Amino acid sequence: MRKRTALAWGVAVVCFVVLMLVTPAIPQSQEYHDFADNREFFGIPNTLNVISNVPFLIVGLIGLVLCYYKNYFKLSLQGELCGWTVFFIGVAAVAFGSSYYHLKPNDARLVWDRLPMTVAFTSIIAIFIIERVDARKGTLSIIPLLLAGIVSILYWR
Repeated sequence: MRKRTALAWGVAVVCFVVLMLVTPAIPQSQEYHDFADNREFFGIPNTLNVISNVPFLIVGLIGLVLCYYKNYFKLSLQGELCGWTVFFIGVAAVAFGSSYYHLKPNDARLVWDRLPMTVAFTSIIAIFIIERVDARKGTLSIIPLLLAGIVSILYWR
């Protein structure tokens, strides 16, 4: 069984690398950076786009508190706790990355908007594996999934 799992991961990694090498990066349309709210309040450009990210910080922090201090989610597995921790850190980080991007939208800053989202999304995949397939395999998949997400963002850039 372990050989099959290692083989599956190896095939997945090879497929990911080959696809990255043979597929050109998709250019980002510059119209993407034109947002609905271009107003400035209190010296903050695109104010409503920037401050609309505060709820991500609040939800991320509340999620971390509920995971560790109340175990609100009744997490019975250490891997599950690790997966949810990474998820809520990613959600909280969205507030900073997205705010930074929305202050002055451009491709270079878009990387910082997408990286925390990628952390949250890839950790959700690991949580699904932990909860539905196997706790150990899911926990071990967190790092490779995060790396694949981060590499895909960096490759795009």
